Amino acid sequence: MPNRGDVWLANLNPMRGTEPGKTRPVLIVQAQALLDANHPSTLIIPLTTKLVEDAEPLRLRVAVTGRLRHDSDLLIDQLRAIDNRRLVQGPLTRLPATLMHRVDHAVKEVLDVDQSLT
Repeated sequence: MPNRGDVWLANLNPMRGTEPGKTRPVLIVQAQALLDANHPSTLIIPLTTKLVEDAEPLRLRVAVTGRLRHDSDLLIDQLRAIDNRRLVQGPLTRLPATLMHRVDHAVKEVLDVDQSLT
């Protein structure tokens, strides 16, 4: 079972248009409560090894760690829900809390979610 902050391999085929495809690492960003409840789909952010400098908030860099073999960029603007059956192997690594905080901030920025609303 994946946990929020884990990086797993997911089969994202078939791709459509600008969507990332193939089997690639993805970051699990779904709320832990939904993961614990065995929700049938999971919110993820795909990773790519095609690095782009200074692209925050659209991309955040993840350094090689655990079983993640290449420095990668999180494709924040490609946030999506996938069926849990697409998750094929993991976890490869777990992102540190400091990076997850940056991910949360970037997602809010990309979705234009006002952080001051309560």
